[in-house]
Amino acid sequence: MNRLTRYLLPVFLCLLVGAAAFFFQREALGEWYLFLFKPRFTPPATVFPVVWSVLYVLMGISMGRIWGKGLKTSVREWWIQLALNFCWSIAFFAFREPLWGLGVILALDAVVLDYIFITFKKDKPASFCFIPYAAWLIWLTYLNACIYIFN
Repeated sequence: MNRLTRYLLPVFLCLLVGAAAFFFQREALGEWYLFLFKPRFTPPATVFPVVWSVLYVLMGISMGRIWGKGLKTSVREWWIQLALNFCWSIAFFAFREPLWGLGVILALDAVVLDYIFITFKKDKPASFCFIPYAAWLIWLTYLNACIYIFN
């Protein structure tokens, strides 16, 4: 497989997962999420798709770097985090269950941080691609927890 494909495939996959997650969020965004009490520092709705698009590209680039390098643990963690990322949208938005969402995002936080640490030893740039993702997830975990507590 050529180098370009090794990067484009995971980026496309991440963007596809994000689009699929949005499909499950769409109805809840207008009918439910809009009316929840949210912390004052919640970003405007227009920020989320922009940030997620950048993060999905970085996630794909990270996978492109580790793919084929024999980093089985990193590859496994990458797939787990992608699945958890999608499951959070289902738990939080489709089921409209902030507590379930909180459980999923806490697991996602742990997997992403683990990915960063285990990948750092073998491929620092792949690891660095996940740092903005981890920071964003920690912020979203805070928002998710506030939404659960105050609604």
